[in-house]
Amino acid sequence: MDRVASLLNRPRVYYNIDGVGELGMGFMLLGYALLGLLQAHTSKDAIWHTTYGFLVYLGVMCLVIHYGSKAIKQHITYPRTGFVAYRKRDTLWIPMSAGFGISVVMSAGLVLAARSKWNMTSLVALIGLAMAAMYAYRIATAVQWKWFVVLAMVAGSVLIAFSPAALLAAVGDGGREATATFASFAAALRLWEVLFGAMFMISGGISFWLYLRHTSAPARDIK
Repeated sequence: MDRVASLLNRPRVYYNIDGVGELGMGFMLLGYALLGLLQAHTSKDAIWHTTYGFLVYLGVMCLVIHYGSKAIKQHITYPRTGFVAYRKRDTLWIPMSAGFGISVVMSAGLVLAARSKWNMTSLVALIGLAMAAMYAYRIATAVQWKWFVVLAMVAGSVLIAFSPAALLAAVGDGGREATATFASFAAALRLWEVLFGAMFMISGGISFWLYLRHTSAPARDIK
């Protein structure tokens, strides 16, 4: 049974064997956090508030993640441990479904919160717990030490739920949001992006270091 479980977990182990997936996710979250901070602390006529500026920023961030990850895979990972082609279900439909689910939860929560005047930090904390659950299923079940990352995500989500007003004000927009509800949501979301982005970067960085330590570059042919 252990042998069967090992074979079933192998695709998930290999998918993030070098930590590049986590590094890409961490880079994306920190990139969104930086954009949110720029929008919060710059004047309304700054480029960060324009559709053009947002699209350029988003495009550059996606290109860095795509080509950076591809370069690491091609020049470091594949020469050491080979190439694996994944089914479209694993590389497209599952991430799209997860993203759609989070979007639905966020949209519904925003509508309900606007009507009921909820504390929006609780909704962001729920998003963090959902992310922790997906991380546990996709990564931690295949790599045991990643359960410490899951615990850190859960702890981070709880901390966000009880974030002090002074901290939210520091990462907020200075009261420029239309309502206090959306102001607290935006501030808590930026805080979540920073915390989880940092966790993904640290976990991915450790995985990348361990990968380099336990794998060797292919020997070059001497002519």
